[in-house]
Amino acid sequence: MPVLLREHVTSAALVGVLMGMDNLLGIFVQPWIGNRSDNTRTRWGWRMPYLAIGMPLAALLFLLLPWTTSAITLIAVMVCYALVANTMRPLAESLVPDFIPPQRRGRTNAVVKIAASLTIIVASLISLFVVDEHPRAAFVIPAVIMLVATAVLVAKVRDSRSPAYQAALAEDAQAGRAETRSPLWTVVVELVTSSDRRRVLLLLTVFLFGGAWFASRSLMTPYGMEALGLSRGEAGGLTLPSGVAFLLAAYPVALAAERFGRLRTIAVGMAVFAGALAAATVVRTPTATIVLLCIGAAGAAGFSINAAVALWNLAPSSRIAALSGVTGALIANEPMSAEVLAAAPDLRAIVRTGVGYDSVDVEAATRLGISVSNLPGINANAVAEYTVALLLAQARNLAPMAAGVAAGTWPRRDGFELRGKTLGLIGWGAAARLVAPLAGAFGMTVLCTSGVPVGSAARRRSGSCRSTSCSAPPTSSPCTPR
Repeated sequence: MPVLLREHVTSAALVGVLMGMDNLLGIFVQPWIGNRSDNTRTRWGWRMPYLAIGMPLAALLFLLLPWTTSAITLIAVMVCYALVANTMRPLAESLVPDFIPPQRRGRTNAVVKIAASLTIIVASLISLFVVDEHPRAAFVIPAVIMLVATAVLVAKVRDSRSPAYQAALAEDAQAGRAETRSPLWTVVVELVTSSDRRRVLLLLTVFLFGGAWFASRSLMTPYGMEALGLSRGEAGGLTLPSGVAFLLAAYPVALAAERFGRLRTIAVGMAVFAGALAAATVVRTPTATIVLLCIGAAGAAGFSINAAVALWNLAPSSRIAALSGVTGALIANEPMSAEVLAAAPDLRAIVRTGVGYDSVDVEAATRLGISVSNLPGINANAVAEYTVALLLAQARNLAPMAAGVAAGTWPRRDGFELRGKTLGLIGWGAAARLVAPLAGAFGMTVLCTSGVPVGSAARRRSGSCRSTSCSAPPTSSPCTPR
């Protein structure tokens, strides 16, 4: 597109402004489409309906660019393409946090960016081998690739099955659709007035760096032609090695963020990128330009891989909102990730209503000075009753019979009585000790085993399986000696 503009516009500065129009439109378009998508509910999900329509439209507009005959028509098509592209970009990127949990987003986004860097390599190869001889064909190839990608996305991705979309549906069912729908202006007001300034500052940084990154890519072809004396195809190929460098750096910078911190990795990436571009303005040779672009691309990877993940993890959620100003949290199985804990600066204690800490990032909690404890045995009675319910359901084939009745049939399946059957309990904890008398009331023989040694203080506290005799493998300690 810069080369097409230069056929009508002589000022390199004006070309840069027109190429930066994409980011300017993105300020307004991307928040709007993101909010609209978040409020969309269809059987296809909340992203795919827009992507299935917008991506082919973007391919068509891109295909029209070399066929324009005047500056007015070229700029008009460019504006339309930028509008559609800015509509699709945030929705495609949102698929990552929709499907991927926070702890895996950095590496996943690295893989996505690696795939994106392949498009830079493809564009450079097209510039090297196609542009000089067949300039219009250079626009056909990316358009075809975009259409193929759309077909694969629509055929393989089921956005309606993503955990984020299912969570949104559950929230709608609980609070009501009217309560969960958020107009864009309320989101903007909450963002601006929030005492947590991290999102605003990070958004501003993303905007400024994104403008610098895309401007450097867009102006490289005219720079190579005018400052380095290269042909159009050779100038367009300057970005090929840097595309490879971005690809090679993407996954390592994701790992570096996990080890050294995401914000620190972002800051280092920005410094490397800025330093490389500054050096490239001093050393004006094709070789030095390529080397410095590769260094700058590695720095850009450190920023672009991790900035998006940082924004995703700072996105407001009902769980984070519920923890605002809270010093103690009583939870069941709600995920308490490092990001959630970091967004709750007043939190000092977490108590799980059950056994274990699977849903809590204990390491992050310890680092933040948050104590974590649990309440073993508090749900033992509920577990015991549920166990007996499952026994009855299995004995009477309730699940398949209920499914048959729902399907309009009346299946007859023989079951069996629990009386006289033998129930084996592995372990003799709080739940097992409550299951035994319930099973005994049905006339069952209960056998149990425990890894707690006979005679230990823990065994004395837990008692024994007194309702029946107890059997155990030779390697285990029986609940009651035979």
